[in-house]
Amino acid sequence: MRAIIRALIQFRSVSWNRGNYTYDGFVKRQDFWFNIIRRSAYSSSSNVDICRRRRQSNMISRAMWANAVNVTIGEQNEAGPLVEYERRIASGELLDGDACQLGTLGELQRLYNELVEKEDACRLDRYAASEKAGRSRWLWSRFMPQTSYAPVKGLYLYGGVGTGKTMLMDLFLDQLPCSWRKKRIHFHDFMLNVHSCLQKHKGVADPLEVVAGEISDESLLLCLDEFMVTDVADALILNGLFRHLFTNGVILVATSNRAPNNLYEGGLQRDLFLPFIATIKERCVVHEIGSSVDYRKLTSAEQGFYIVGTHLSSLVSQKFQQLVGEHRAVQQDVEVVMGRKLQVPLGANGCAYFSFEELCDRPLGAADYLGLSNNFHTLALEGVPIFGLHNKTAASRFVTLVDVMYEKKARLLCTAEGTPIKLFERIVTISDAQQMAPRTSSRSKKSDDSDVCVDNELGFAKERTISRLTEMNSRDYLERHAEMLAHKELFRQNH
Repeated sequence: MRAIIRALIQFRSVSWNRGNYTYDGFVKRQDFWFNIIRRSAYSSSSNVDICRRRRQSNMISRAMWANAVNVTIGEQNEAGPLVEYERRIASGELLDGDACQLGTLGELQRLYNELVEKEDACRLDRYAASEKAGRSRWLWSRFMPQTSYAPVKGLYLYGGVGTGKTMLMDLFLDQLPCSWRKKRIHFHDFMLNVHSCLQKHKGVADPLEVVAGEISDESLLLCLDEFMVTDVADALILNGLFRHLFTNGVILVATSNRAPNNLYEGGLQRDLFLPFIATIKERCVVHEIGSSVDYRKLTSAEQGFYIVGTHLSSLVSQKFQQLVGEHRAVQQDVEVVMGRKLQVPLGANGCAYFSFEELCDRPLGAADYLGLSNNFHTLALEGVPIFGLHNKTAASRFVTLVDVMYEKKARLLCTAEGTPIKLFERIVTISDAQQMAPRTSSRSKKSDDSDVCVDNELGFAKERTISRLTEMNSRDYLERHAEMLAHKELFRQNH
């Protein structure tokens, strides 16, 4: 059997601790678990009981999954995401997961087994065929176009924020051989690359076919994290792009907060997007992670990086100067995408300083924030407001900014008008709005309209943003960031 190369990534075990936010210069103790999760019908004691019962049932569930895997994969039971997950649980690198995570691991193990079994048919090994043979196949396909769908269906994982989708996908990817044509990329980055390639092939009869050919030449197993469609330009090209990708034999593994049927809900010209949903459901097994646990919120907090009180800008300035050290912060221009530049008001020693208006009240997007994160590992952001209908666009940009920073493992130092939950209280989905209490005589229609923003995409995205802001302010996250900086500095000194 082919040797399985495992990349063992060390995870810090996380603990259920209380966290800190800084309020008006004072530290206010908060319980992350009970205060950050949305209103719950359960009391604190019932939550503890549920978690205890979950841990007991998980032992039985994992045993059942392990037995099922052993029966179905025979000799392969020594490799794969389920086995690695068990090892990390036993070593304390991961928290004991819930039954929903175990069900997802069963799907990932199924996909792993099929890929290993049908590796040759899927053409995954980049060294299996010679370069000459590859050129001959490409030339022949120009004259005799043919469909070459992969014999294995991909996997589309969706569920609530912090339920472990990304961790499980990465764990699955880590178990695959290094020689395979595989790629893991955030959906934001993926679409930016696609648009850049489309510009390069402007004037070609079918540029989507060319771009799909370039992607599939590099990777036949494509893992996309945080699949979320909000842009009409993305929505209109996805069906054509993935139709070519799947025809080229690409296998998709994706994570998302939205079920396929809910992607791009309420978007412009959505009828043109619907065929893509059908394509995804045809080429992927769709699996929901139904866990109610947000594992990001089980981290311990570090005092002072998320500061509640916008009048405390001087505190952010002081912390920014501490991070900059002996370096002098000056205005800088950084290249973001296709030659375009972004002006940074103050930057030094890998740290950038912006007001909220400068970064989120201007027509900037994911490409700008990616360029910023590529040049700076720490962002100081002054004056994050409470979001509502009046600043809906700025809220969307802030969500994108947090997504990019989280993906790049960057550090955020900010002042805000409220806690992460408070910032988004007025952003609701249509379903949430229908369940809200009716107006009373003291609540006029005008004040309701000015306070509440009903938006499905932003309403769903806010939960992810709240969760990520919480984790980015945790001691574990900040310690990992400090270790990363230390390793980079050591590498720089030795080279």
